[in-house]
Amino acid sequence: MSFQHEQTPSAISDRPRAQVLIIGAGINGIATFRDLALQGVDVVLVEKNDYVSGASSASSHMIHGGVRYLENGEFRLVKESVEERNSLLKIAPHYVKPLQTTIPIFSAFSGVMAAPLRFLTHKQGAKHVERGALLIKIGMMIYDAFSRDGGTVPRHEFKGRTKALAALPMLNPGLKYTATYYDAAMHDPERLALDVLRDGLEAGPHARAANYVEAAGMNDTGVLLRNTITGEEFRFEADVVVNTSGPWTDLTNEVLGQPSTFMGGTKGSHVVLDNPELLAATGGREIFFEHEDGRIVLIYPLKGRVLVGTTDLEHDMTQPIRCTEEEIDYFFDLVAHVFPTVTVNRSHIVFRFAGVRPLPRHDDEAPGFVSRDYRIESRPLPRTGAANGTLLSLVGGKWTTFRALAENLSTDILKLLGLPRTVSTEGLAIGGGRDWPATEAATLVWVTAHGDEVGVDRAAALLARYGTRASEVIDFLADPAGAPDAPLAHNAAYTRREIEFLASTEGVVRLLDVLLRRTSMAFVGDVTTPLIEELTLVVAPVLGWDAGRRAEEIELTRRILSDVHGVELGPVSHNNALVS
Repeated sequence: MSFQHEQTPSAISDRPRAQVLIIGAGINGIATFRDLALQGVDVVLVEKNDYVSGASSASSHMIHGGVRYLENGEFRLVKESVEERNSLLKIAPHYVKPLQTTIPIFSAFSGVMAAPLRFLTHKQGAKHVERGALLIKIGMMIYDAFSRDGGTVPRHEFKGRTKALAALPMLNPGLKYTATYYDAAMHDPERLALDVLRDGLEAGPHARAANYVEAAGMNDTGVLLRNTITGEEFRFEADVVVNTSGPWTDLTNEVLGQPSTFMGGTKGSHVVLDNPELLAATGGREIFFEHEDGRIVLIYPLKGRVLVGTTDLEHDMTQPIRCTEEEIDYFFDLVAHVFPTVTVNRSHIVFRFAGVRPLPRHDDEAPGFVSRDYRIESRPLPRTGAANGTLLSLVGGKWTTFRALAENLSTDILKLLGLPRTVSTEGLAIGGGRDWPATEAATLVWVTAHGDEVGVDRAAALLARYGTRASEVIDFLADPAGAPDAPLAHNAAYTRREIEFLASTEGVVRLLDVLLRRTSMAFVGDVTTPLIEELTLVVAPVLGWDAGRRAEEIELTRRILSDVHGVELGPVSHNNALVS
C-alpha cells in the first residue's frame, strides 16, 4: 500500500485542521506521531526539510544504555535507556543489533578521587584525570545490574593486558586492561525512523505527514505553514501544537511568537573511513573509550567502513553545522591513541557529518555533563474559538529512548485532549521488525518463500535492508505491469525498480533524500557523479521532474555533498538527456 498522498503538503492544506500539530520530524516527533496515530488522534506532522534529516541523522548509530550517564547521577535515564535498548533489540531487530563494545583502560586507580567531585559538581576540574580500571569496574557492575534483561545480555568482562592484546592485537600495547560489555548498534537510523513514520500513517487517514513544510508564523487563526519547495503558505489550526524541532526548538518557538530559552545544544561530528586495516583492528567491536581530554569517543565498524566520533562543542544554532578540519585532526589523534600502528589520513574519509544534540540550556556546566534526559515545557496558546490551545515544547531526548519518550509525551497530549490511551507501544514491533525471522532456519524459510520472484540472494539482501517489509518491495519489483528491472549501472547493489519503489512510496521530494536517508549510498562513500545522474533519470518520471528540475537536483546534490559532507565529485556529464 502506498502512502504517498498522505505524505504531501496538499493532504494537509486540503484539511487545515487537526487535534494535534507536531512540528519537527526527527525521531522523537515521528515516534510521537506514531503513538498518537495509534490512539486514533487526528494528528499532523510537518518537517521543514526531509524526515529525520536534522539532529536525528547525525547520531553515532548506537542504541545504548548510557553507561557514562552513571557518573552524572542520571540513574532514571540509565534504567529507561537500558530497558528501551533491550526492547528495541526485540521490536526492531532488522535495524537494531547487539554490539560488543570494548573499553581500553590505561591505568588502574586514577580518577577515583576526582570522580566524586565530577559527580557532585558536573565540572571536569582544572586538570583532567583519567578514569582508571577500578572506577570503570564499579561502573560496569552497576551497569550490569541495570541492563542484563533477565540474563539475556551478557555480563561485562575484564581482561588483563596479555589477554586483551591476544583478542585485539593492534590495540595500544601500553594499555593495562580492557572492559567488554554489550550495547546495541543501529545500522540504519534513518530507515528505522521511516518505519516508525509508516506505522503511524498506516493507522488511518486521521494521521497525515509532510516533509518540506515549515512553521512560518502564528496568530489567533492558527499556525502559518509554508511549503519550502513551492513557497505556498496556508493556515493550520490545532488544539495542541507540539514543538519537537530538537536543537531548533527555541528558533521554532520564536517563529510561533512564543520566545523561549530552553535549549543549549552541543555539536557532535563524525567521520566515516574506508580503511580496511582499521576495520580489521576493531575485531568487529565498537571501541569506546576516554580520550586524553576526558571526552568519551568511539571507533565503530559499520557497513564495511569505520565510524569515528564524536566531539562535544558549544554551537550557535543560527550558524551552519559542519565537521571542521580541527575535529578531523582530533579524530586522527584518538585513533592513534588506541591503534598507534594503523595509518589514517584524509584520503580514507568517505563521508563526514555533524549535528547538534538537543540538550537543555546549561550555562557554565561542562558539555559532557549536561543532562541527556528530557522534559516537556507547556504554555497556553491563543487560537480561534472559546478556549486556548496549548504549546508543548520537547527539551532533550535521544535515539535510545524515543519510544518511551513518545509514550510519555503522547500521554500528556491525551490528557489535554481529554482522551484515554487505548494502545501501548511497549513491546509493539516496528515496521519491518514484525514477524522477523529470528533464526537462521527461519531466515532461510523467508528468503526461499520470497525468492521465486527475485532470487534467493536478492531476497536475502532486501530482507536485510528493509526487514519483513521487503515483501512489499519484492511485490513491486515483480509486478508484471512495471518496466523490466535491472541493477543500477553505477551501483549494482540497487536496481532501477527498487529506487522507483522508494521514490513512489516513501515521501521522496529531493534526490538527496534517496542518497542520504532512503539508502546509505552516501554514508559508505558510493556516490559518484554518474550515479547521481543515473538516479536523477530513474526518479524523474516518478516525481514528474522536467529537465530543469533534474539539473537543479543534480546541482543541489553535488553542492550539499561537498559543503556539508566533504564528498567531492567529478564533473557533470554534458549529455543533454541528463541536464537539459
